[in-house]
Amino acid sequence: MKLRVESFTKSFGAQRVLQDVKLEFDDVHSLVLIGPSGGGKSTLLRIIAGLERPDSGNLFLNDKKVIYQERELLFHRRSVGTVFQAYNLFPHLSALQNISLPLEKVHGHSRVEAKRTAKEILDRFQLLEHAGKSPAQLSGGQRQRVAIARAISIRPKLLLFDEPTSALDPEMTAEVLDVIAELRQEGRDFVLVTHQMGFARSVADQVALLSGGRIVECGQPQQILENPNSAVTKQFLSRILKY
Repeated sequence: MKLRVESFTKSFGAQRVLQDVKLEFDDVHSLVLIGPSGGGKSTLLRIIAGLERPDSGNLFLNDKKVIYQERELLFHRRSVGTVFQAYNLFPHLSALQNISLPLEKVHGHSRVEAKRTAKEILDRFQLLEHAGKSPAQLSGGQRQRVAIARAISIRPKLLLFDEPTSALDPEMTAEVLDVIAELRQEGRDFVLVTHQMGFARSVADQVALLSGGRIVECGQPQQILENPNSAVTKQFLSRILKY
C-alpha cells in the first residue's frame, strides 16, 4: 500500500493527543506502531480507520485522499477492517452472526451469501465448530480470532489492529499472533499497534514510534528495535524489554 499522513493534529478538549504527525510510505505491507501508553497510537489508528476525525491534516491511501465528511467516511469505513483489543463483538449474537450480519446489513450481501462467507472464514480460522456460540462461550483467543475473521470477511483494502493481544494470556496471544503472521505471509496490508516487540520485528516492514503525540522515529524494524537513534526510543525499549 501507499500511505501518506500529512501533519495530523488531534485534541480532546484541552488535551493534545497528536501533534503534527507525518508518515509516508510508497510500498509497505505492514506498518507497526509502538511507543508508550498514551502516546497517540490508538488515536492515530482510529483516524486512519475513519472512526475519528483529525483536527487538521490529510490522509492518502493508495493515492486517494480520505475525506473526513460523513458520507465519504461511510464508504471508507466499509473498506477498512478494524480489530480492537476488546474484541467489539455483539454479545447477543453467535460467532457466525457476528460475521454474517454486518455483511448482510452493511455490505449488501444476501443472507445466503453472507452466511456462506461467514462459514468459510470461520472454517479457515478453525472456528467452524464454534459458529453457534455466543462470545461469552468462547475463550479470549477465540473471540479475537472471530473479530479478525469478521474484519477479513469484508475483503478490506487495509486491516488495522489495535493491540489485539493486550487482554490475552500468553497461550491465547500466540493463537492470535499466528493468525496475523499468516495474514502477513499472504501479503495483506495492515497497520498494527502492539507491545510485542519480538512479533513486531518478525512481521513489520516499517516500525514507527509515537511518544507524546509525535512520531519520534521511523524505519525498518532492525534499525528501530536494535539500533535506534532517538533517546526516547532507547528509553522505551529498555523499559519494555527489561524483563
